Amino acid sequence: MTTNATSVTLLGLGAMGSALAAALLKAGHSVTVWNRTPGKADRLAGPGVTVAATPDDAVRANNVIIVCLLDHASVHEVLDPPAGELAGRTVINLTTTSPAQARELAAWAAGADVTYLDGGIMAVPGMIGRPGSSILYSGAAAAFDQHRPLLDEWGESRYLGAEAGLASLYDLALLAGMYVMFAGFLHGVAMVAPAGVPAREFAAMATPWLAAMAGELDGFATVIDGGDYTVAGQQSLEFSDLGDIVAASAEQGLDTSVVDMVQQLIRRQIDAGHGSEGFARIVESIRAAG
Repeated sequence: MTTNATSVTLLGLGAMGSALAAALLKAGHSVTVWNRTPGKADRLAGPGVTVAATPDDAVRANNVIIVCLLDHASVHEVLDPPAGELAGRTVINLTTTSPAQARELAAWAAGADVTYLDGGIMAVPGMIGRPGSSILYSGAAAAFDQHRPLLDEWGESRYLGAEAGLASLYDLALLAGMYVMFAGFLHGVAMVAPAGVPAREFAAMATPWLAAMAGELDGFATVIDGGDYTVAGQQSLEFSDLGDIVAASAEQGLDTSVVDMVQQLIRRQIDAGHGSEGFARIVESIRAAG
């Protein structure tokens, strides 16, 4: 239990909001909660919990307002009506938004005399408060420093800078890497399925392989930051051509969209005369949209 117990408000009790609230309660904090569907607060009933009837009541209850709602529009739907009550308070927004939306909310908060901290949650609800959970923050540095003990109840807290959109930018960039990796794994599952290979058997082989390959990321980053794709030791784009993977996938009757995407990025660089350069050069295909 924390030795710095405090009282906060949490707006939104979806799966993630409920996990955030539960972690705070477990640590000894008092939490006033509000949710559009009142019944969702029932699972949190107990010492330390106050269920507010309206967002206005929830906002008035505490100086720290944590927001974990569906999207950017829902944040405004909930916070705009009690905006006058928010003056002088701190809003910590953990709703997934785009960088531009985070900046818009920061500007809105500044106009309402609200201290704003934006967060990107790098965890699923079951991870909150456990090792491996982390949350990225950007916006008001003073708010991050002041409330760090509270934020650390959810996982490792990392502050990225005063520009409010940074947490969202990093969050979505990291998720991009995750989802493309997942899609590649699922494509592999589909490739071996016609041969009678269960997905779990393939996963047992793919997990250590992908973990080992993740070790290559730092090398790619060094090359990209240096801007020299001819550095010795890199796998060339010509060697990286995915033609065989595309063909084998087609032979299995699969949609080849996942590997086609990577193949197109490779081919654009080869066709531009960079075939002998390293695979990391496909970042230039990504940077030059169209």
